Amino acid sequence: MSSLLLRGFVLGFAVAATPGPIFFLCLRRTVVSGWLNGLVSGLGVATADGFYAAVAAFGISAIATAISAERWWLAIGGGALLVVLGLRIALVEPKTTETPSASGGGLALAYASTLGLTITNPATIISFAALAATLSAGITGGFLRPSLLVLGVLLGSLVWWILLAAVAAGIRARITPRAVRVISVASGLAIVVLGLAAFASAMLSS
Repeated sequence: MSSLLLRGFVLGFAVAATPGPIFFLCLRRTVVSGWLNGLVSGLGVATADGFYAAVAAFGISAIATAISAERWWLAIGGGALLVVLGLRIALVEPKTTETPSASGGGLALAYASTLGLTITNPATIISFAALAATLSAGITGGFLRPSLLVLGVLLGSLVWWILLAAVAAGIRARITPRAVRVISVASGLAIVVLGLAAFASAMLSS
């Protein structure tokens, strides 16, 4: 049983640690808005990772089929969201002089936005589609074994985002407003590029 938890942990950590638009978004949020905002944003990502892991581990064919059938629209919609978000991050001047907000509404928005972006992010869908066979290997029947695997994925993903938020928060006090601006522009442009790549992928597969 412990091996299933460990397998899920490694897979969740590996998928979360893969550089992508959400990585840049959470990094930027932590640097600009503080550790708690970055952590809650990472929790939204971990929730989405756990959802896809559950689809793979439990073999929920109806959901898997629906996701596969709507992959084109998810890629288009996700790509559009990434482009808009990236442009906003790159063009809007971050307010680094303000105290980071820890209000319930702000944190709820941080969580919901990364959850939605990760659910519709084509890279996440492809990652867990490729890992579906690995996730379900050796799991037959019952509820406990796949549950342990999904829990491992959740924990692995969450640990990665905790580490990222902690490191980013650690350097936050040491960087200048100019450096924050550079991080914002670079992360925004990276998100735009990845959104355009999602568009291109959808067009090529149509």
